[in-house]
Amino acid sequence: MDFSAVSSALKTIGELTQEVTSLWGVDEQVEGLASELRWMQSFLKVADGIKVDNELIRTSVVEIRELAYDAEDVIETFSLKVASKRKGGFSNCIKRSACFLKEGCLLHQIKSEIEKITAKIKELTRQLKTYDVSKFGVDGEGPSSSTERRVSRRSYPHVMDDNIVGLGKDIKKLVPVLLDEQSECRVISICGMGGLGKTTLAKKIYHASQVVGHFKHLAWAYVSQNCQERKVWEDILSDLNILSEADKKMKVEKLSEKLSSFLEKNKCLVILDDIWNTEVWDNLKPAFSARETKSKILLTSRNKEIISHADKNGFLYELQCLNYEQSRELFQKIAIPPTNSPGYKIDAKMTELGEDMVKHCAGFPLAIIILGGILATKYPSLTEWLKVSANVKSYLNNDKGEVLRDVLALSYDDLPPYLRPCFLYLSHFPEDYEIPADRLIQLWIAEGIVSSKQEGDEGQIAEDVAEGHLLELAERCMIQVRERDIATLKIRSFQMHDLMRDVCLSKAKQQKFLYIADQSNACQLSTIGRVRRISAHKFFWIQCIKSPRLRSLLFFDKFVPREEEDNILPLTMMSYFDNHDDEIFNPLVCFVALFGLSVLGTKFRGIWKYMFNNFNFLRVLDYERGGDAGCKLPNDIGKLIHLRFLRLRDLNFVSSKFPSSLGNLRCLQTLDLRIKSECSNSIHVPNLLWRMQQLRHLYLPQQCNRKTKLKLGTLKNLQTLVNFNTKNCYVKDLINMTNLRELEIRGSFNIEDFNTEEKNPPIIQSKYLHSLSIINDEGRIDPGHLAHLLLSCENISKLRLDVEIRRLPEYHYLSSNLAYIKLRRCKLEEDPMPTLEKLLYLRMLELHEAAFIGKEMFCCGQAFAKLESLSLKGLNNLEEWKVGKEAMASLQRLEIQKCRQLKKLPDGLRFIATLLELKIESMPKAFKDKVAEGGEDFCKVRHVPSIIFQDCM
Repeated sequence: MDFSAVSSALKTIGELTQEVTSLWGVDEQVEGLASELRWMQSFLKVADGIKVDNELIRTSVVEIRELAYDAEDVIETFSLKVASKRKGGFSNCIKRSACFLKEGCLLHQIKSEIEKITAKIKELTRQLKTYDVSKFGVDGEGPSSSTERRVSRRSYPHVMDDNIVGLGKDIKKLVPVLLDEQSECRVISICGMGGLGKTTLAKKIYHASQVVGHFKHLAWAYVSQNCQERKVWEDILSDLNILSEADKKMKVEKLSEKLSSFLEKNKCLVILDDIWNTEVWDNLKPAFSARETKSKILLTSRNKEIISHADKNGFLYELQCLNYEQSRELFQKIAIPPTNSPGYKIDAKMTELGEDMVKHCAGFPLAIIILGGILATKYPSLTEWLKVSANVKSYLNNDKGEVLRDVLALSYDDLPPYLRPCFLYLSHFPEDYEIPADRLIQLWIAEGIVSSKQEGDEGQIAEDVAEGHLLELAERCMIQVRERDIATLKIRSFQMHDLMRDVCLSKAKQQKFLYIADQSNACQLSTIGRVRRISAHKFFWIQCIKSPRLRSLLFFDKFVPREEEDNILPLTMMSYFDNHDDEIFNPLVCFVALFGLSVLGTKFRGIWKYMFNNFNFLRVLDYERGGDAGCKLPNDIGKLIHLRFLRLRDLNFVSSKFPSSLGNLRCLQTLDLRIKSECSNSIHVPNLLWRMQQLRHLYLPQQCNRKTKLKLGTLKNLQTLVNFNTKNCYVKDLINMTNLRELEIRGSFNIEDFNTEEKNPPIIQSKYLHSLSIINDEGRIDPGHLAHLLLSCENISKLRLDVEIRRLPEYHYLSSNLAYIKLRRCKLEEDPMPTLEKLLYLRMLELHEAAFIGKEMFCCGQAFAKLESLSLKGLNNLEEWKVGKEAMASLQRLEIQKCRQLKKLPDGLRFIATLLELKIESMPKAFKDKVAEGGEDFCKVRHVPSIIFQDCM
């Protein structure tokens, strides 16, 4: 159950009312409210602990969440208003006297609103107390429904699936691991999302002739969510033919000892199917504690964390979705009945329909089987297949697809309470959307879904907790990781499987977690008064929203649709001159275009003002698509005093001066001001950001005008600072940012004004800084200033220099923790390799576009021992590159692009046994011919599995 809203409200009450209640006398009402919320929280924890899923409870959870949000809104509004009045209105007795009357009215209002909320919660509490949650079964109908659902999925090793496709390579990889007696690996895990075929693969291995011949005994046990250790151990002992009647009466401890002893003395393979979490393994492991044994354990799970928990030397195998050819093969086996009739031909149209429908299954075997089963009953009716094809997704989600839904829904049901709102939040994003991890984490924190105060998270900041939650979702196979950070290996971006996303949307709708809006359903919003979150995947008129308590608003499309712009601007200057190149300037066309722009500007202004004046409780305002946004950002934005997250990236304003009211947004944690402007150097940010002392992530415009000068020294919570430069900011402010983790300097960096009595003082004192980027398109950076800065960054693991420096700083200026370095346009005159090779933990190196302008480069001795990826691009003067026999011993990927003077590959590549991929791109044909099979350099790379040539002429 999602009781994050209750936790968030209690946290807000605790943080924001401590000072206010002691001053203003609302402590009695607030404590009463907090007491009721604590009872609700306890009730939900009990209900969740025994897996209650009753309609009454589901309805109550939604109501509780709404009341918790209301409570948080009221307390925070009062707190912010009082803080504002104390700062601005108490400078003298006259002002103080004038404020007392307003404060009295405010105090009466807050008491009244808290009492109303408390009364509603008490009524809900009274209703719930009449029920004993322990008497509720799962789904409200006793324990039968969900238990039966799990029993129906119980696996039996002797029951083999006929419809098996694409597991050959998986079996070839896993069987040798099981047969290897020299390895210390005792536990092998097959992981993947529900319904992907883990159990099917385990069965194939269980029956493989090599496996049967190698192990003396084999046993199979189905574990499931409701694991009972005795039952599992008895099933294994039974398969091993050593279970007696006396054993069934034996204490559970003795039973595990008997099994452990047998596994130690005999070479056995035990398959544990469907283990859900590490706690289940901890309960089972006493029976598998034998160390000196040739027995092995093969387990299947949705949770990747289990393998490292069960065996530090364990082998993890992640099962992937089927490719298109495999999907089509499986589909045809099921959907099209075999026939021996002479001259029989499969209808071409049905084949085409089937191939199109199978794409909707996204390589998911269970989905293909379900869809194929539906179509098999309708074969050979083309009409019936056309009906299914017209709405294939509904067939995958209707009653006939119940098994599919149940399998995937189990993954959600098994989530701990703190992960459920995190998972539901993913429903905000469109289908197939690649979700940036850092942005999602910032949204979670802004919404109060994740905080540093969660149980068991002492000593961690909220971002660390959120990263842990995201990793846990990945380990449970509920998200698919697309990119990881090269230095830290943290998740950078991910996607959701289409079918898992359907489950997410279904659960979010059931719990009224959010509303996804577009033009087709926007009219419904006008009749819904309590929408808290809206995600706009397609354009809709925002004026349709009538919910004053809206908390988050995410846009994934433009403000105004293209057809609307075309209606307003039937003839623009641009389109006119595109078609009339040889004609003279037409004043009428110019007038029409300007008039159209004026009308469009009025529309934009109306949208902004409606938003800022009607949604005063917004916590999140996020724009994904960018595009035209009107003349300027209205001053009314200052009314959104609750905002935690504001992202305006790529919005295009005519006038790019930010309003002074921006300084009212004191609660902001993430602020992205990377807007676009007709005049890119005219962006002006008023010196008000220093007021936002809760800021954690700040993205400044790429280029501000010369009038912008920002004081940022008060932002001690800042973790991310992007587009910092010393023309518009003060370098001395960096020293106060003691929590800084990522710093990107764009443009000038000058420390001449960094005056201090200390000699060579550190510019940055944050011990958490792990990423530094310096980008300057216009000029050089003083080598002394760069060295001074790098000396302050002793813990960074990522360094990007995109600026002319001519000479690389000496080794002792560089962090010994560097794992990733990218150099671009540095115009280094000396070979950088002798310096870079001293970095013992460097895993990825990129030298791009005039990073080095010399002719020769050498990697000698045992240099770059941990380097995994090397990219050389645009090194136009490089003629010779030498690699020593023992250099780059861990290299896996090498890319050479546009290094047109390079004569040949280095001889040392022949000794790099780890090299998996060589990519040659935009190189002369003569160079390609040398590397290709039959060329004089081919002997150096013939051991490389993948050699790719692209655009070589």
